[in-house]
Amino acid sequence: MATIQIRNVPDDVHERLQQRAAAAGQSLQQHMLDAVCREAELAAAEELLAHKRVEALVYGELDLDPAMVVELIRADRDSH
Repeated sequence: MATIQIRNVPDDVHERLQQRAAAAGQSLQQHMLDAVCREAELAAAEELLAHKRVEALVYGELDLDPAMVVELIRADRDSH
């Protein structure tokens, strides 16, 4: 298993995260691991959704104007 270390976390952010972890009955480490895992799952879901949108465009399942297609492509590029 990999290790991630985050440096220079502002004191107020650290305190809020500790409070949230305590409220959830978790250690700060477990709380942050859960948050990182949720983020990874969300990113994977967003990638899948973007892929499905592209498939729909390719196969003509969506009724989008060309300007909307350009906007979707730019948004996808900007997200990386």
